[in-house]
Amino acid sequence: MKPDSAFGERPLPLFEPDEVTATPLPGGRLPSYIRDHRKRLRARFMAGGAQAVPEYELLELILFRSLRRQDVKPLARALMDAFGDINRVLSAPPERLREIKGVGEEIVTDFKIVEAVAHRMARARVMQRHVISSWDAVLDYCHTTMAHRETEQFRVLFLDRKNSLIADEEQARGTVDHVPVYPREIAKRALELNASALILVHNHPSGDPSPSQSDIDMTEKILAACEALGLTLHDHLIIGKSRELSFRAEGFI
Repeated sequence: MKPDSAFGERPLPLFEPDEVTATPLPGGRLPSYIRDHRKRLRARFMAGGAQAVPEYELLELILFRSLRRQDVKPLARALMDAFGDINRVLSAPPERLREIKGVGEEIVTDFKIVEAVAHRMARARVMQRHVISSWDAVLDYCHTTMAHRETEQFRVLFLDRKNSLIADEEQARGTVDHVPVYPREIAKRALELNASALILVHNHPSGDPSPSQSDIDMTEKILAACEALGLTLHDHLIIGKSRELSFRAEGFI
């Protein structure tokens, strides 16, 4: 709305000072208000951890390293608007990230590094450990790696006789609502790894972990293949955005 010319007050700026696109000073230095914002945000994070800052400011902290000579708050908010939350930003395909104005190769690379570190840390909590007694860690790992993907992914966790995780492998990728799965190939791979038990995991990009009839039919085929070879199918987990569904808990296995 155009300000009423009858008033003598100057119109308020659209953004707070920290949100205005900055023009670097001579020598490449940032204006003081942006330097101060970065300093305050880093201090607040170090004092209170992730709980002390909202998600878009966590994203700013990452962008600080990619864009050292400009205000990053508008870009952080644009990314949050486009993808919904920081998890979906970091796990977004590079080509989708590049669609956002201001995102270049350095930002894409930094996001993929952060995503890879998060996956490695979550995976380290479950590898070579007794999976059944570390179930919360297994769920955390599955949510970290799969909950925010835009297409379906099917993974198999292979366990030894002590129910320790010996391998975690992606079997297939698909579309937003379908992923091809081949029970014979899964059983064959279990034998190659000398595994004794399996946990199936796949995600629903819609966010709703409710199983489809094809999910149920596919699980029954894999269960039959496992039983024929003396393998145990512990569970099939469907990972949604904020919760998961266990086939065993729901009585499907």
